[in-house]
Amino acid sequence: MSAGAAGERNEMTKDGIRDLRARALTYLARMQWLAPLLGRAAVGLLFMSTGWGKVHDIPKVTKFFETLGIPAPGFHAVLVGYSELICGTLLVVGFVTRFATVPLIVSMVVAIATAKRSELHGLFDLVGFDEFTYLVVLVMIAIVGPGALSLDHLLIRKLGWRADGA
Repeated sequence: MSAGAAGERNEMTKDGIRDLRARALTYLARMQWLAPLLGRAAVGLLFMSTGWGKVHDIPKVTKFFETLGIPAPGFHAVLVGYSELICGTLLVVGFVTRFATVPLIVSMVVAIATAKRSELHGLFDLVGFDEFTYLVVLVMIAIVGPGALSLDHLLIRKLGWRADGA
């Protein structure tokens, strides 16, 4: 095979890869609405579930918070339970989404600082906690926004406001 033929084949391969990449990126750009929806649904449903459980057994949560040394454990058991239930529901439907992440972010920071503190010996322990994963997803939602498939986006469009990630 001549050097010219090998070079031509190399250019055709590069062109094919470049075209495949362009098509894949175009397809992925059309699917951008899916990532925030999946993130909201995953953590929203999780917090709805844990909040429901807490709200329906406040005495148990209060005792657990007492063992962690959380001040006013009865008050905080109610606060955390209803925050998880309500904010989780808001995340699922995508309404006041960025606002709804704030109490949940605080809850995850407190959970790591109290309930997980004895298991935390370094960075790899931290990133291995489920609570840290939830925290990261919540921060991403707060930054990126709820996405196109959300009540926030619908409301913003209805009001004629500019939708910067809703």
